[in-house]
Order: sequence, then C-alpha cells, then structure tokens
Amino acid sequence: MFYRVLGLMSGTSLDGLDVAYCEFNEKKGEWTYEIKKAQTFLYDDEFKRKIRSMETASAQEISQFSVELGYYFGKKAKEFLDANSLDVDFVSSHGQTIFHRPDLHYTTQIGDLSALCSQVQKTTIGDFRSMDVALGGQGAPLVPIGDKILFSNYENCLNLGGFSNISMEKQGKRIAYDICPVNIVLNHLAEKLSLPYDDKGQIAANGKIDKKLLKTLNSLPYYKKKKNKSLGKEWVVENIFPLLENSELIIENQIATYTEHIICQLTNNITGKTLITGGGVYNEYLIERLKTKVDYTIEVPDKITIDYKEAMIFAFLGVLRHRKEINCLASVTGAEKDNCGGQIVQWI
Repeated sequence: MFYRVLGLMSGTSLDGLDVAYCEFNEKKGEWTYEIKKAQTFLYDDEFKRKIRSMETASAQEISQFSVELGYYFGKKAKEFLDANSLDVDFVSSHGQTIFHRPDLHYTTQIGDLSALCSQVQKTTIGDFRSMDVALGGQGAPLVPIGDKILFSNYENCLNLGGFSNISMEKQGKRIAYDICPVNIVLNHLAEKLSLPYDDKGQIAANGKIDKKLLKTLNSLPYYKKKKNKSLGKEWVVENIFPLLENSELIIENQIATYTEHIICQLTNNITGKTLITGGGVYNEYLIERLKTKVDYTIEVPDKITIDYKEAMIFAFLGVLRHRKEINCLASVTGAEKDNCGGQIVQWI
C-alpha cells in the first residue's frame, strides 16, 4: 500500500510549524519512506507569546485559541501543498502541547482538528496521546514506533528538541523515554541575552562550567527513575528554572553549565550506534563534545531528516491510525496495552 501524507509538527521549543510531505510504501510488512518536500513556517515573537500565554489562560481563551491555531495550521498546510503542486491522502498533525500531566490522567494538544480540516480540505488525523494516557500511559514518547519500523538499523534513535528522548530495542521490546530538557532550557536562557538560541553552541563553548550547579542538576531525582520517564514543561518550570535562577551565575555560565549537564545525561544513556536528529544537532559544540564522551558511532543524517524526522513520523502515526494498527507502544509509555491512538476528522 502506498500513502501520501502531510505531517505537521509544532514542538515545545516553539520554533515554528514543521510541514513535511512524505511518501510511505508497504510491501509484505516491509516499509519504505521518503520525505519528498518540507518547510518550516517560523513563529514570530508575538505568536510565541500567545502560545505560551495559553498555559495560564482561561478555559474559554484556550478553546478559542485552539480553533485559531487549527485554522493557522490548516492555512499553512494548504499554502504548502498549493505552492508545491502536491496532493495527499490525508494530513496528520501533532498539535501544540499546552498541558501534559499523565500523572493526573490528562494531556492537551491544541490546534483544533476540524478547523485544520476545513482549511486544508483533506481528512485530518491528530490527538495521538489521549488514548494512551486514558490507558494509564505517559502518552509519550510517540516517535519510537516509527524508529522501530523505519530506522531499525540503528541501536539508538536520539532526538534533540525541546527535550531529548531516546528509543532502542531491549530484550525484544522497544523502550523509549525522555532523557532531559534541551532546547526548552537553552533557548529560554539565550532569550535573556536577546538571542533566539545559542548559535552552534558558541556561548556554551566560551562560558565557564560551574561544578556545584552541574552536580545539583545531575542529582535531580528524575534521572534515577527506572520507568515512566516522561518530561513536560511543568517539570522544567518546577525543577530546572529555579536552580538556574538561584545560582547567581551570569547567563553565559548558566548556558555553559546546562549544556554540560545535557552532555552528561546523553552520555549516560547512549548504548550503541546512534542516529541523532532534531534542532539540537546544530549545536556543534554539544555534538562534538558528546562524540568525545562515548565509544559508539554517532551519526548525523541529511538535513531534511534532521529537521523533519518528527514531522515525518507523525505522518506515519497517521498512516498506522488509518490502517487501524498499533501506533503507540505500551513498552514505551507504560500503558495497560499497545494502542491505536488518534482522532480522525473526515473530509468528504
């Protein structure tokens, strides 16, 4: 079976909306894929602030903005398809995570699917996390099913985005978990210097690592957990930001120390040949330092895979949902059972 799917991804780092036109082909249980065309629609500062403001908004404001965001996603998706003369079988959207509290049995991704569908005029699939959370799982990470099926030639698949997460096969099962926050913290610190991010890791490379703060960060209880390892912004706000703010270090040294913390945590979790994707790959200082710390092959793929692997895998989750096949693994999320998550808004 052959599928043409548009994958949409908007992550916690709020860089923008990733749009990827992907083709998938399945023959006798074997899958091939290709990201044929992709683009990122960057968010301006005002739009980022509006998204962030939803974390403390009223229920009415969240409902209203979810529809507004759905229209925005749909318009950009349609603009992309028209500009490239593309047609798709359906659109598959991650949405924008506002709340993620599986410990309290809820998760919220906004970007109303009906509003999106009305603009792109294609069947639209989204809300991939809710079923897993309802089954007692973390609702995250979702990418490992794609890693298992599409990237099985790597022992580890590591993503460096707002958070770092890793997936691997262990004793015949796919396991995956969030390692530590990455760009959600580094970008937050860079913005205090009126910069969008630490370009190529130059600030970290020139800053001074504070051993006391580094030890405190590395000693956080989360890193000792053996299961249900899923992170959200709420955890960062409660556990990371106060440590940085109370350290009394200049921002440059906070960035240097936190970058070293990331490297320490990644080193502790890499166990074999590793494919690294996500925006954090462009932090050259982080990647080069990581390579010196591990004995395994660290492979950085082509640019389109680096930038759009997550959008492509959410397109693939939509394919699996369309086929009524498992797209979320209990061995990864801790749910009662493997499940097929996602809501479908049919365009006729």
